Amino acid sequence: MDFSVGKRLRELPGPLLLTGHTGFKGTWTTLLLEHLGVSTVGYSLPAERDSLFDRANRKGAIPELFADIRSYQVLEEFMDRHKPSTIIHMAAQPLVLKSYESPRETFDVNVMGTTNVLDIAFKKDYVQVIVIVTTDKVYRNDNSSQPFVETDPLEGKDPYSSSKVGTEAAVTAWQQISKISGGPKVVSVRAGNVIGGGDYAENRIIPDLIRGVFNNAKVEIRNPRSTRPWQHVLDPIHGYLLALEKSLGGSSFSNLNFGPSGRSLSVMEIVEIGSRFFPQVTTLSHLKGIPSTFMEATFLDLDSSLSQQVLDWSPHWSQEQAAIATFEWWSRHLAGTESAEKLCKDEIRALLRE
Repeated sequence: MDFSVGKRLRELPGPLLLTGHTGFKGTWTTLLLEHLGVSTVGYSLPAERDSLFDRANRKGAIPELFADIRSYQVLEEFMDRHKPSTIIHMAAQPLVLKSYESPRETFDVNVMGTTNVLDIAFKKDYVQVIVIVTTDKVYRNDNSSQPFVETDPLEGKDPYSSSKVGTEAAVTAWQQISKISGGPKVVSVRAGNVIGGGDYAENRIIPDLIRGVFNNAKVEIRNPRSTRPWQHVLDPIHGYLLALEKSLGGSSFSNLNFGPSGRSLSVMEIVEIGSRFFPQVTTLSHLKGIPSTFMEATFLDLDSSLSQQVLDWSPHWSQEQAAIATFEWWSRHLAGTESAEKLCKDEIRALLRE
């Protein structure tokens, strides 16, 4: 790389604003930014019970406000107080099954929450670059198993993916505003299925397995043959920071994929890796009661050639290595031998080859 990640961010007059900083991905991001010495402020709903945020004792680690991304005035006051030079917007309703239960809320949080961030930022002269985190699930998917590139058509089938397509539409609109009227650079970033130590969200395969182990309870899985682009959570986060730095340096790109290398693993292959660390997971059964109309893609894969070309980015972990690292993190943490914070920091040092 032609720069050290974090260098340009450390030189900015204002901090980096991270929305959704109490989430699984957000907590890993704050830990990485802290390690890099980048000033950061967080805006998010309070952390959920048993979250990585709580396990790693992150409350109060950075200036923060626990509030809803849909609260326009509260968000604007927070931004005016801290005057962030850059923004990474992660705050979202990220769960497919929950989106079926609460479709309106999913659209409200994901589309209007993003609109709030963009609209406020464009009124401020202190914001230079905004990175909006969406998902690989924004692409029109016919299960052809072809890796998606950034120019492929977008289309959502379930409420979650459709709301993220709406998020991308907002990004495109404000990118056009920036071209015509000036304003911060806006980039959308699309990652695959992130995994890593500390994720405890519902209806995700590895957290479900860990809850089963923790509670000594039977775990039911869905879609065992479906493949996903599994990747260690730090790999795309590293890419997001590189995108910020390159944008600050004058590079121009609208959308970037951050996917893993190699063949995508099936859900059952992830389960089998988990059984190496926790033999109990071999007693799994399929989830029952999923409606026949429930839509989830069978195959998902991302082409990250553009990110490799413009950012010199590549994943540090293979898909199998990411799964092994995740289960090993949980194995060591549940054994009580090492803290969540230490385990995360060890993997950050591995990423940065320190």
